[in-house]
Amino acid sequence: MTTLGKLEKDFTKNIMGYSAMGIVLSTCLGSIAIMQILTFGYGFLQMALVMICLTICTLHNAAIISVQKPQLIFKLLVTSVIINTLVLFISLFL
Repeated sequence: MTTLGKLEKDFTKNIMGYSAMGIVLSTCLGSIAIMQILTFGYGFLQMALVMICLTICTLHNAAIISVQKPQLIFKLLVTSVIINTLVLFISLFL
């Protein structure tokens, strides 16, 4: 079993605790990425990156609030962390 599979199994087993931590992680990382983007201006590219970060964080939070399947919530959390981290690093080089 892969590491991602083990993490997903553990997330599914302890969904309540991980959901709360996931909201904090996704939202904090997204807000840091957005603040970093906005330090370089308010052009079309920056606003597009802000929209991407905001959308993925909102999808993750909405999946938790609407009580979706734990697998979907986990995949959205992983996607949110990866996208926000990539946007954060990309915005450092704009």
